[in-house]
Amino acid sequence: MKAIGIGGAGSKIAVVWDPSAVTVNISEVELNKVNTEGTKILAALRGSSGAFKGARMDPAIGYEAYNSVKRELQSLVRGALVFSATGGGTGSGITKGILEDLIQRDADATEEKTLFGLVLPYARLEAEEFIRNTSEFMSGPVAAAIDNGSTGNIFMFSNRTKFEQRIPEARFNEMLVESLNDFFAIPKKNEELKLLDEHIDQEDFALFLSKPFFNHFTSFNYNPNNDFGKQLNAHHNPLLIAPEDPIEAMFFLEVPEGGDSTIFYNIIEYFNQLGVKPIYSVAENPAIKSPHVTVSLLYSRKPAELVQDFNKVAEEQAQTKVRKTIDQFVQVEQLQVNLEDEARKVNEGQDDIVAMLKRLHKI
Repeated sequence: MKAIGIGGAGSKIAVVWDPSAVTVNISEVELNKVNTEGTKILAALRGSSGAFKGARMDPAIGYEAYNSVKRELQSLVRGALVFSATGGGTGSGITKGILEDLIQRDADATEEKTLFGLVLPYARLEAEEFIRNTSEFMSGPVAAAIDNGSTGNIFMFSNRTKFEQRIPEARFNEMLVESLNDFFAIPKKNEELKLLDEHIDQEDFALFLSKPFFNHFTSFNYNPNNDFGKQLNAHHNPLLIAPEDPIEAMFFLEVPEGGDSTIFYNIIEYFNQLGVKPIYSVAENPAIKSPHVTVSLLYSRKPAELVQDFNKVAEEQAQTKVRKTIDQFVQVEQLQVNLEDEARKVNEGQDDIVAMLKRLHKI
């Protein structure tokens, strides 16, 4: 699948996924930093200031620049996987324009649906601007596109693992792509391995990807003697935002050579209890020693806590900024008070008043 990288972060991931990825940026300097065998597209602003400074974390600048590349991108995004960060100005601004255009045009065919790989900031540690931009982006154009059914799957990656485990950016990008490659390998494995039950071919896989839902995928070694739901919850993909209850699901179960293929019924039963009938495939893989399952969950809305959490952190950071501003610019003079001196002043003041009243013959 062809890839398009929007902004600095999106472009860096896109070229790891596809060395021939199309990259888009407002800053010519940042655009040239990314090595790609594909096309580089410089989005222009009305003035010349954006050519070197980029969007400066302002989505309005990215959104304005989208108009200069709109016609070209409308064609390129068909059937592509678009990578973008949600917190910056270029990625969220230009991607907002792409999403709005997808909403306006007629529904694309299955193979022409646009997929999105969005990278969300870690709200606890990243800049307030990133958090605010993400909150507006997710609750605005992304929610509208999901409600309208205009996109294919949307993968919501999170910087949480990157920050908590202190992973270098280049390695983190590789981890995202490795995880995606593992998921996207399902139809190829169905062609290469000995099938034991059902079959997920490229057409089935493409149809699943074309659904306008958020996609949380993961893979792990499956112990058929333990509850599948508990294992699934314990092995959510740490690179992605945790999912809500699925609307649709898919799983691919690999068993060792000579292994028991009927263990897939446990997984079927789990999804049936959720009211979901998954598409699935079971294959024999002589290269593994224990059962291994790859699972994909599709859900229609972003996690309810997501935007709330971003807004909460943004409010906390705003309050902290106010406190720091007060500390820096409001100087409160400290008064050194001697109680004996103050008492003496009071007594002296009273004596003055008595003397004045005597002169006025009031006492």
